[in-house]
Amino acid sequence: MELTPAQQKMNDAITAMRGDSGYDIVIVCTGNQSLEDYWQDRLEQGKGQVCPAGCHVVAVHEDWDGGAGNGLGTLYAYEKAVAKAKTFETPIDIDELMRNGSSVVLFHTAGKGTRLAPLPGSECNNKPGVKLPSTLKFGEQPTVLLTILEAVVIQTSLYAQRSKGRLSVYWGDQVFVPVESCTEAPTHHADILAQLGDFPTKEAWEANGFDSYGLIAVNADGDAAQVEKVSFDTAMEVLSTFGPTKAGPSLGSFSLSAALLTAFREEFRAELEAKVGKLDTDPHWWMPLTQPKDSYIGLMEKKGVSNEDSAAHFDRMAVFQAKFNEASPGPHGTKMFGAVGIGPSSGADKPYWWDYGQLKYYQQCNMKITEDSIEAQAYRNFLQVDSRVGPECTLGETTVCDASVVLATKAKSGSVTNSLVAKCNIGALEVTNSVLVNVTARSVKGNGLVLYNVVDNSEEGLTFADGEVRSDVFLPGEKVSVVSHLDIDSGKAWKDKVGQNTHSFEDVHTANQSACVITAAADADKAHSETQELHA
Repeated sequence: MELTPAQQKMNDAITAMRGDSGYDIVIVCTGNQSLEDYWQDRLEQGKGQVCPAGCHVVAVHEDWDGGAGNGLGTLYAYEKAVAKAKTFETPIDIDELMRNGSSVVLFHTAGKGTRLAPLPGSECNNKPGVKLPSTLKFGEQPTVLLTILEAVVIQTSLYAQRSKGRLSVYWGDQVFVPVESCTEAPTHHADILAQLGDFPTKEAWEANGFDSYGLIAVNADGDAAQVEKVSFDTAMEVLSTFGPTKAGPSLGSFSLSAALLTAFREEFRAELEAKVGKLDTDPHWWMPLTQPKDSYIGLMEKKGVSNEDSAAHFDRMAVFQAKFNEASPGPHGTKMFGAVGIGPSSGADKPYWWDYGQLKYYQQCNMKITEDSIEAQAYRNFLQVDSRVGPECTLGETTVCDASVVLATKAKSGSVTNSLVAKCNIGALEVTNSVLVNVTARSVKGNGLVLYNVVDNSEEGLTFADGEVRSDVFLPGEKVSVVSHLDIDSGKAWKDKVGQNTHSFEDVHTANQSACVITAAADADKAHSETQELHA
């Protein structure tokens, strides 16, 4: 199939992602000490495959009662990383390295993963640790599967070159492939990723549902403004003096110059030292820095914030901006807020977008690997799936259709039809339209399944109804099998004991909070190994 110019650009972007470039310093902000330890070890092992061999990895966790919000949370995580890096066997000074031009990236990984349940429970609440169909090799260990976070680290490496002397901030549950250039030098102290197109008409605004998004508008001077979940008329009122020429949904991911990062840390020093307050980037940084005061107060009132509180915060940020502009630090002068486009939000040239934040999206993305399309081939290229049946497989008399992908798997007999099977050990395998990741059993039969980290040592094996979901959770001293269905929204059913489950999704999350992620992973590996020996 002949590629469009946009498709060729995205293929080139994937090739660049899989090159040897990337950020000089990789910071991961997690939810507790156990997760911090896991990611520090995991990403150290992934150097040379996930991140550059010579990069510095610093994992930290946010111990802020009630959560700091992604604004204060970014500053707090960065400061914890700076402090931790100075304690390394070979200490590093992240501040100094950034001032001297090193690129620094921070990944936020917080969140319960309610709508991805039951999969995160199987990873001891480690949502970004959920596995994808791509193989890695860590030393002499058996083949391991790529995690969601590692996929995001690989994808965002595209922006490392333009982020020299900056802090870039991303979230860890989706991968996008930009159509626009990723290498143009920054023009503002802060910039944000957005799906930018020509500023829409009222009809196009409503047709695209822009009133449900946080939107970025850009004017002819390249300056950006943030507007959040507003009607076309309200947006035009807010932007009346701004003169927008482009607009589109914000991705939320942003970068800061070293100068602005330092200024933010100084401005919010009291909150950071006391670990009090909760500030998010959109309503507490970008909106007051880019909107008129009356508009800001009106929009915050719709969020339930009092006019008095909004006015006080706006005034604080106005004083902050005036002081910052007076200093005019760095090459960007007083250019405060810009945007980095990744491509339009609709149409034939929109970027590829692979979202793993919900169970149905996880299933859809991973089924994409079986498709015969230009995007599906790009997805396989990103995951480095070079052949439909991986060289690590031993399949006996099992037949695999031309559409299916089977990786790092052992099986004896059966058939795999239009399915993904990754790192499984199954005697008799009869699956159609299914996703199986890390499954060990004597036999598995079903259609439209999602089976994740399942261990079954029964003689009769496993037979499922269409669309069933199962994920096994390895709690201290016990294994709990959690079942669901692709038609069930686990976010809405979070507190329910679905089907025959003895635990709700929330129960599993609660039980995992006191568990060690590394120990739970070792327990799961042991259960798979012992069951494989039993079935041998």
